[in-house]
Amino acid sequence: MYIQILGSAAGGGFPQWNCNCVNCKGFRDGTLNARARTQSSIALSDGGIHWVLCNASPDIRAQLQGFTPMQPARALRDTGIDAIILLDSQIDHTTGLLSLREGCPHSVWCTDMVHQDLTTGFPLFNMLTHWNGGLDWQRIELEGSFIIPACPNLRFTPLPLRSAAPPYSPHRLDPHPGDNIGLIVEDLKTGGKLFYAPSLGKVDDDLLSRMADADCLLVDGTMWDDDEMQRRGVGTRTGREMGHLAQNGPGGMLEVLERLPEQRKMLIHINNTNPILDEDSPERAELNRRGVEVAFDGMSIEL
Repeated sequence: MYIQILGSAAGGGFPQWNCNCVNCKGFRDGTLNARARTQSSIALSDGGIHWVLCNASPDIRAQLQGFTPMQPARALRDTGIDAIILLDSQIDHTTGLLSLREGCPHSVWCTDMVHQDLTTGFPLFNMLTHWNGGLDWQRIELEGSFIIPACPNLRFTPLPLRSAAPPYSPHRLDPHPGDNIGLIVEDLKTGGKLFYAPSLGKVDDDLLSRMADADCLLVDGTMWDDDEMQRRGVGTRTGREMGHLAQNGPGGMLEVLERLPEQRKMLIHINNTNPILDEDSPERAELNRRGVEVAFDGMSIEL
């Protein structure tokens, strides 16, 4: 299995265009040792030719341009994208579909709840019908697994997660299973398993056992502290209120990862306020000590 990190930041990217927090300002003035990041998305392939896009970031055009296999140039108009999976209906995971309109129709896999949001509160499916038929919806059932024909050696198993529907959703305050999913992706040839969950608000024992069975974890790294945005003066809500489990503190992501066996552990979907973006920070040193990596744009993984 080939895994390409197209984008590794949370909504707004890093540095965020309108933010002058210590991280964003430090990056711009050259005093922060950090990498720029686009909004989170990954691509998966079983052979390096046909690719499944997981989430469609608003930064999708730059991300595709930076990854050569996405333009194989086999025809006058071409793309390496053969299918798209949406893990939720958040703005920073879906608006890239608008930038892909010239390539419609696209096969888009998502749950009933995500499809409901994207045909009501933010009707992307409706709008894109005007471009060569738009988006061909493939339903993700919450029970069982599915295989995408373009990558027949990859088996996808959805995992309903505790998180939150986006602010525009008609059921924002009435969460349903399928608002947000993670994925177990298994390579049927190599046996390699990826656990992917860029938005993760709670880890129970059942989910922990699924994480323990994977060879590589790509998990929610949005915030270091639950009240991080409040303390940095750029927001009023906690990470938990937004559906994200912070790394630090009792029950945080670091404690969760500490309970797991030896495997590759990586954080993705990093918010612009998170001190781990600073590669010289004590928080980054703590991740290094624990063997936890921070995903970055352009990172390639093979399982």
